[in-house]
Amino acid sequence: MSSLPRTNYDPRRVCLNPFPDIDISKHRRTVGVYLAGGLFALANWLFLDACILSAHAKAPWGQPDTPAPVHVTFVDWLPGLCSLLGFLIINLIDKDRVRGDEAAFGDARAVWRARLFLFIGFALMAGGMAGSVTVLLIKYIIPGHADQFKYYGYASVSQNLALMLSVVILWIAQNQSGEYEYNLTI
Repeated sequence: MSSLPRTNYDPRRVCLNPFPDIDISKHRRTVGVYLAGGLFALANWLFLDACILSAHAKAPWGQPDTPAPVHVTFVDWLPGLCSLLGFLIINLIDKDRVRGDEAAFGDARAVWRARLFLFIGFALMAGGMAGSVTVLLIKYIIPGHADQFKYYGYASVSQNLALMLSVVILWIAQNQSGEYEYNLTI
């Protein structure tokens, strides 16, 4: 037999100690917005940390006469700027226009334009992610720099990944109905 009382035992359970049941159904939208904001701040903090470390970079250990082999330059900033621009474009789009409710807006082309701008925003974010991976590989990994310098490339990739996750979480959170929002249809 089990050491747990029968009332707490569920044979479908994976963990021995059950996780607490947290009900956030009322505050799902608020939690999503704060989580997206936290990811946005973390993304930009990671890259700024790499920029600050790069500005104060020293030569690798044991080679005091040689300068630091690599620094963060404008090429490293470009992928993050593309992702940030994509983030702004995606969040400026009216979500109701993307859904395709043409009758509510009176203009059939408004839905098409909203979807086009949404595509452009996601394309900028994907381009930023691809650019950061490319910079990581070409500038930091292939030349074989020390790990302290590879961190600059890893920070750029992490920044773009966190920005992408942030925009997805924010998009989902903004599509949730709020606590005091009612949908009436006639």
